Formats: sequence, C-alpha cells, structure tokens
Amino acid sequence: MKYKRILLKLSGEALMGDRQYGIDPKRLGEYAEEIKQIHELGVEIAIVIGGGNIFRGVAGASNGMDRVQGDYMGMLATVINGMALQGALEEKGMLTRLQTALKIEAIAEPYIKRRAVRHLEKNRIVIFGAGTGNPYFTTDTAAVLRGVEVNADVILKGTRVDGIYNADPEKNKDAVKFDYISFEDVLRKGLNVMDTTAFTLSQENKLPIIVFDMNKEGNLLKICKGENVGTVVNI
Repeated sequence: MKYKRILLKLSGEALMGDRQYGIDPKRLGEYAEEIKQIHELGVEIAIVIGGGNIFRGVAGASNGMDRVQGDYMGMLATVINGMALQGALEEKGMLTRLQTALKIEAIAEPYIKRRAVRHLEKNRIVIFGAGTGNPYFTTDTAAVLRGVEVNADVILKGTRVDGIYNADPEKNKDAVKFDYISFEDVLRKGLNVMDTTAFTLSQENKLPIIVFDMNKEGNLLKICKGENVGTVVNI
C-alpha cells in the first residue's frame, strides 16, 4: 500500500445522495463499504466529515443569525454525521471511535491526540467531529489540522468531481483536469481546492492532498494502492 495512514475528508452534502437534505442510508452504506476495503488491507483511517447536509453556519449568518452561533450549530451537525457514519462502519464489522473537539461525553470521546494515534495504531477507525471546536474555521481546516496532528501520509478529499480542473467541469465541458499540480500553481491559478486556511496549513506542513470522486466505486482503494486517481496536490 502506498499510504499507511490517511485522513479522509468527506463533505456533509455527499451523504445526502439524491436527497435535498439529511442523510441517505444507501450512500452511507456505500461509503462504509469503500472504507472497509482499505481497512481490511491495514490502512489506518481517520475521517473528518462536514455538516452542510444538516446546517451551514455561513448560510445561517447570511440569514441574520449570529455567525458564531451558526458555526457551533454546524459543528453539532458534523457530530450527527459522524455518529451516522460510525453506525454504518460498525454495522460492517469495523471498530471505530468518535472523538469531538467539543465535549459531548455521552456520545463521544473528547479529542486527545495521543489517544487518537493509539486508536489508529490498533486499527480502529477514528472519526473527528465538531471541526476544530472554534467558530470561523471550516471542516477542511479541521481535516488538515487533524491530519497534521496524527501524522497522516495524505489528505484524501472525497468529492463528487474526479479531481481539480482549470474551470468548473459541471458548467464547462471543455474544462481540463490536472493529474498533478503544485501548491504554488493552485494559488497562482486561483483554483478552488480547499479554503485558504486549510490549504496554507497543508502547504506549510508538506502534507499532500488528493482530490477525487468518492462516489465512484473502488477509487479509494486505487488511491491507497498508489494508482493515478483524481488530482494530487503536492510541493
């Protein structure tokens, strides 16, 4: 396997499937099956999931809600998604731990770096909920931060697009996909990979990012085996 320890970033919207909001059990099951394939091969897996399918702090703020309050609601949404994913993974026989940046002892462990690493070493899948625990930071930033903290080999950003393009492929059929691109080129071309804070943190810590289509069966396994899937962002 090319990667021994990964940080998988999933968007909350990805869990909606064909729904307008909420969680699609079918999509959740499909993701759990994809994750199981690499788990059985010994890949150590940490996961950060967004909450946009339930609540978006930024959207709440634009509707007159206090931004900080909205962001905390968004963090709780990520915990709900984390619990749903945890249930789907355990249903398929995997051992998991949900750790949260906000203390919710009844349902999750508090985030402690050493404990998280120990879980990974014991081949338990660790799901990180509640973002960074601070408002104004996205789950992309939380993903890179946790990836750096647990010494992940790579950030795998699962999306509905099969990589990074020079234009939006859903709007422009002539958009060209990059197989590999440097951090500097992403910034220079103004491409949207992650928010600036997350991207800069990844660049400073030389932590590569792979953007790929999580909805295509087998992609996650191919990446961990070192096959050329999606777009690699590196130094």
